[in-house]
Amino acid sequence: MRRSILLMNDWLFKYKNNDFINVNLPHTWNNIDGQDGGNDYYRGSCTYERKVSKPIFDLLKEDVYLVFEGVNASATIVFNNHEVIKHDGGYSTFRVNVTEFLKDENDLKIIVDNSVNDKVYPQNADFTFYGGIYRDVYFLVINKTRFDIDYYGGPGIKYYSTVNGNDATVFVETFSNSDNVFIELYDQENNLVLQQKGTKVSFLVKDAHLWNGLIDPYLYKIVAKIICDDEVLDEISCNCGIRTFKVDSKKGFFLNGKSYPLHGVSRHQDRKALGNAISYEMMDEDMNLIKEIGANTIRLAHYQHNQYFYDLCDKVGMVVWAEIPYISEHLVNGRENTINQMKELIIQNFNHPSIVTWGLSNEITIKDNHRKDMLDNHYVLQELCKELDPTRVTTLACFAMCTPFHPVTKISDIIGWNLYLGWYVPFKWLNDCFMTFYHTFWPKRALSYSEYGAEGMPNLHSKHPKRGDHTEEYQAIYHEYMLRCFKRHPYLWGTYIWNMFDFAADARNQGGEPGMNHKGMITFDRLTKKDSFYLYKAWWSTEPVLHICSKRYEKREGKKAIIKVYSNQKEVSLYNNGKLIKTISADKVFKFKIKLEDVNNIVAKSGNLEDNATFIKVNERCPEYKLKATDSKNWM
Repeated sequence: MRRSILLMNDWLFKYKNNDFINVNLPHTWNNIDGQDGGNDYYRGSCTYERKVSKPIFDLLKEDVYLVFEGVNASATIVFNNHEVIKHDGGYSTFRVNVTEFLKDENDLKIIVDNSVNDKVYPQNADFTFYGGIYRDVYFLVINKTRFDIDYYGGPGIKYYSTVNGNDATVFVETFSNSDNVFIELYDQENNLVLQQKGTKVSFLVKDAHLWNGLIDPYLYKIVAKIICDDEVLDEISCNCGIRTFKVDSKKGFFLNGKSYPLHGVSRHQDRKALGNAISYEMMDEDMNLIKEIGANTIRLAHYQHNQYFYDLCDKVGMVVWAEIPYISEHLVNGRENTINQMKELIIQNFNHPSIVTWGLSNEITIKDNHRKDMLDNHYVLQELCKELDPTRVTTLACFAMCTPFHPVTKISDIIGWNLYLGWYVPFKWLNDCFMTFYHTFWPKRALSYSEYGAEGMPNLHSKHPKRGDHTEEYQAIYHEYMLRCFKRHPYLWGTYIWNMFDFAADARNQGGEPGMNHKGMITFDRLTKKDSFYLYKAWWSTEPVLHICSKRYEKREGKKAIIKVYSNQKEVSLYNNGKLIKTISADKVFKFKIKLEDVNNIVAKSGNLEDNATFIKVNERCPEYKLKATDSKNWM
């Protein structure tokens, strides 16, 4: 049976020409310089080394692999002075058989390189490309008679299902060097449902329990075993979600035959002072916050995420857009890398029921210098996706300045647009214009808003917020408009806030904090929920919500003030210093006008819900609330 030996501790790390230092994994060398602005973080080659003892194994019956779940961006693995594998692509799993090179004590050296080049994606984008070994590394001891683990880092098993009335058929295929394969299907309570012998089988599941998103993310489990002479030589398993979906250009997204409007967020995988070297507990925290806001779908931007997080999406019922980092710029010499990364993405993640679409590219027309070659590459990726996975649809995210007439917009099955109308350009109402225009001229093309958002800083505030001021108030006003806008256009198959969390983009210098993109609903450290978070929670969540906005705008200038409350309740009452101001009915956004006193103890109430804030009257706007003039730079 398989055994794993983690190799996470006691590494010697060499940065540039410095001396070796001791580090533990996960690790990145850009956790500080990749988050402080200036676009000057170190992109180059670093070395990790350590001694590893030979695992206990049976040389006649077993092999030993080294497994790497994420090394950014290119890795050269040297084992006992033998270069055993090179891998290009920083977000996927790769493995190498090192059995023949094993000694009692072994020298393991990993050369990691995130240098600028024209072959490996990503190279140009609005996020930091952290270098390092930032996911698990381990020995895997496995029987020589086994399920395949060499093919693009895949699991050696795949399944898909069809539904006919109350019943379903689950088709399972395994890949191994043995025919003695036994496949079992278990329900969520771990009861054996069905079993068969064979490398390729189908199960008829009566009264199938469907995977139904957040409503009921029910998971079966498929277990495959190689059994010879009553001995289990190898065993693998995967969760199995039985579901159907379709995308209708006029009616939006359907899950299991019922309308299931997709409203969600995008997520980057980094943290403050850690970069992308994050823990499983942090992934749990991210998921809990995404669930709290009431999202039912996640765009995992702009690369393959940790298998642990895809598993979380399966378990909690998040519908997923998965994609490769083919982004911003077509590299003529990078075509092979896009193909390899797409193969790894699909083959490694095929069995996740949460995934409904494969993303071909993101904003690829920002630098459209090689149109013919770029288009050809997209056609290749589209055909590849359909070859590897005919059960899902493909999509891509178009740049705001990409005309809908551009030929790249016609390649994928469905389409998304990254539009920041009302932020990077004036007039929020242009969003309505675009949606109406697109849907009128291309009524059979299913449309999504793959990105939309505005920067919001919890320390910046204004009585009269406006586009570009980076205040918490303008971000909230922008999102108020967008939510109502989407309600007017229910044919959208999905909408994705950019972003759930603030994230590092070292080329940026905006909002008074260099190196950051501040479009998140929550700050980079996950400690502060901006007002826009509570707006979406009131709009999307079934949990009762009552939130007084602009609490951090404590010092209020002027004689009067507008107090805004977000709630999913029918009525809200507002009190100032114990006196009832008014009780009003509204849809999610409640606005009250009060006369400012020297100190204003504000209480909002609705049934058993209550929220509090304190505002102090001042003579003029406090300078700390205003964005200071800087050499503002976008990432491009």
